[in-house]
Amino acid sequence: MPIDPHLAGLLELLAASGQPPMHESTPEQARHGFRVLTVDLRDPASLPQVASVEDITVPGGAGPRPARVYRPSASGPLPTIVMFHGGGFVIGDLDTHDLTARTLADGCDAVVVSVDYRLAPEHPWPAGVEDAVAATRWAATSLESLGGDARLAVAGDSAGGNLSAVVAQTMRDEGVELAGQLLIYPVTDMAGSYPSHEENAQGYFLDVPTMIWFDEQYVGHLPDLEKNDPRLSPLRGRLDGLAPAVVVVAELDPLRDDGLAYASALADTGVPVQVRTFAGMIHGFADMGRHSPAAQAAVEETVGLFRKVLHG
Repeated sequence: MPIDPHLAGLLELLAASGQPPMHESTPEQARHGFRVLTVDLRDPASLPQVASVEDITVPGGAGPRPARVYRPSASGPLPTIVMFHGGGFVIGDLDTHDLTARTLADGCDAVVVSVDYRLAPEHPWPAGVEDAVAATRWAATSLESLGGDARLAVAGDSAGGNLSAVVAQTMRDEGVELAGQLLIYPVTDMAGSYPSHEENAQGYFLDVPTMIWFDEQYVGHLPDLEKNDPRLSPLRGRLDGLAPAVVVVAELDPLRDDGLAYASALADTGVPVQVRTFAGMIHGFADMGRHSPAAQAAVEETVGLFRKVLHG
């Protein structure tokens, strides 16, 4: 299916902006550009309303990390979702993913703890993983104070989907039962090669040169063999006994087949999985609902699926 026309128009605007491609930028320039796109050009009035938003700190792998707690208007003990933002492990922060956190809190009737993990290249792998695991361990022991009940879940997009998958495996190994995992166009196999890498290599927001650039910042210090480590490539890990999963991918995304391979591998081990491939969508559609009715519909369907996982 061709790209959604609204998203095609967005990409044309971005191309006409005159900004250099991300893979030709410094990490600082890339972070600034991403923030302009996701925060500065957004109407705050369009954000989903929640009952409260609280900035806190949570344990990280090498000291406290900033986090943000979103509480929905729903009353009573609620599920808690620990959320990790996307951005190739290099860009993104609590503000760039404020919309996603609010959408999950409101749509899933859940407390959302959005975690600001350390970024590469200043803090390459496994720093982000260590922060994500430490924050989730803390959440598992703090559910009552957060306003949640016994249901604990993880969620993330792209790089955050990778961290969510890794955390889900780690929590299982530590005897912590998660209620669910939401993986939005996740990176699951840093050592793999898939047809979508070639089919969608250029022209759909995330391109292969940018993926290579992210990879260099995050794991450029590692020999290729170490990219099979399950804490980096969760597809290479043990998948049985994991929490029920919702895995969503975009048709026109170089990461499409990576996410589908993980969903298939989960299902093969008996993990309950719901999978969606959204036609005409591109990487990043979770933050593009204000530009595209089709993207907004995909977000709403995704949130609805995960709500059912959490609430039954």
